[in-house]
Amino acid sequence: MDAALLQALISGLAVGSAYALIALGFSVTFTTTKTLNFSHGEFVSAGAFIGMSVLFLAVGKPLTSTSFGGDNPGMFGQLGALVAAVVVMGLIGWLLFLLGVRPFARRPGMAWVMSTLGFGVILQSIGLAIWGPKPVVVPSPVGDDVIRLLGIGVRPQEMLMLGVSLVIMFAFDHVMRRTMMGKAMRAVAQSPNVASLMGINVTLVMVGAFVISSALAGLSGFMLAPIAQASLFMGVAVGLKGFSAAMIGGLNNARGCVIGGFLLGVLESFVNLWSAQWREVVIFVLVILVLAFRPNGLFGSKMVEKV
Repeated sequence: MDAALLQALISGLAVGSAYALIALGFSVTFTTTKTLNFSHGEFVSAGAFIGMSVLFLAVGKPLTSTSFGGDNPGMFGQLGALVAAVVVMGLIGWLLFLLGVRPFARRPGMAWVMSTLGFGVILQSIGLAIWGPKPVVVPSPVGDDVIRLLGIGVRPQEMLMLGVSLVIMFAFDHVMRRTMMGKAMRAVAQSPNVASLMGINVTLVMVGAFVISSALAGLSGFMLAPIAQASLFMGVAVGLKGFSAAMIGGLNNARGCVIGGFLLGVLESFVNLWSAQWREVVIFVLVILVLAFRPNGLFGSKMVEKV
């Protein structure tokens, strides 16, 4: 394989893994609660800045700093930042469900759409008040030295993001198919009323879905920050492409969402070799074509309402 194509493939898989995590987050909330978090992109940005703030504290700087100045937070600092990003975003996801989704989920109309959008605007506004709009260069836990492999240059952070994402995806797939927790989530996705009659705490499962989805957004933001720089606007495009990946793969099929994320990342990377200006055009033309011929996505199944 040509070195440029191989480079594009590896970079596409790395970026696609972030899209896949975000798409997986959309799938979790949709299948469980039939709602979506339309501020998911802002959650990605918030996760990056929460992790970045912990890194600042690890090097002895105020959490509102805007530059590391060459200081290295070390491995323990990076691990602490990762845990903080995932846990805090999970808690924010819990708040989103309780305040922005649950009060409107059973009412006619789509008030929850505006409430989730508003939640994202609030998060972004708080971030701008604390850190401002300036992007911040975040140090990578594995360094920035390019690794030479098969004649191409590979960034260690990209390989780390790809590896971590694959572990998370396989672990999630195992939980959903092999554990009681996963069976409870699938039961709620099929029929909340029947699941409740079987003794499943439906509200707790729905809360768990938003916690997991938001935690995945936080993880994505933290892993992307050393590659794309931490910015309060970085999550908008990433969140939109993650949602596009979910639509391509099928919102009600978690595995399909993951495949859609990798497909979108690789396609974006290959088109970028030809012309960066056409990258977004090709991606969203693909989304439109898939939805035109497969409204439920490539791997999604038609939702049947029983009466």
